[in-house]
Amino acid sequence: MPATCLITGATRGIGLEFARQLAARGDHVIATARDPAKAGEIARVAARVVALDVSDPASIDSLPERVGPDTIDLLINNAGVSSEAKTLSQCSAAELQRVFMVNSTAPVLVLRAMLPNLRAGKRRHVASITSGLGSISGNTGGSSYPYRASKAALNMLNRSVANELAPEGFVCVAIHPGWVRTDMGGPSAPLTPSKAVAAMIRLLDRLDAADNGRFLNFDGTPLPW
Repeated sequence: MPATCLITGATRGIGLEFARQLAARGDHVIATARDPAKAGEIARVAARVVALDVSDPASIDSLPERVGPDTIDLLINNAGVSSEAKTLSQCSAAELQRVFMVNSTAPVLVLRAMLPNLRAGKRRHVASITSGLGSISGNTGGSSYPYRASKAALNMLNRSVANELAPEGFVCVAIHPGWVRTDMGGPSAPLTPSKAVAAMIRLLDRLDAADNGRFLNFDGTPLPW
């Protein structure tokens, strides 16, 4: 049965590929873009494109007004940023706050804003696109301070909302998409967006209550915290 999916950061890369594949199989896709007038391909793929700037809490708070009463079965918190701050000397308060806002804070605020729509949906699934670099036990090389820390925070926040919303039948997961050939992943990445997203959609389709709160690889294998 077709689902209604809301995807943040859907104008390129993994978000755009999610929209392509979900729409192609008949799902109703609502995509977000900072400027829908300049949305490009996503405007031809998605059923609707709504404005959202995930770096702006006010834009997130007003998202329900733009989405309207549509029920949402699946929320994909995909929007994210990388960081040029790779070493301790390169870190600044401004850069840490910028990256944490987009990668950690925004997904929680988007979920909070869309909670009534998700409660009205049938699946009540939430997928936050994280990174293997957010694994604390897996961090043996340092580097990428803001990015690593923001994804670790996202993993913890996902676990918290998963626990809170479990009694309502929600399934909230943090998914590492693999090293994907996107603007962020670079040309040397082994996975194409098409293959990574196809695997993640298969994973999302088979989620059940036992998966709630988990940190998973794109193929469904658990990842270390």
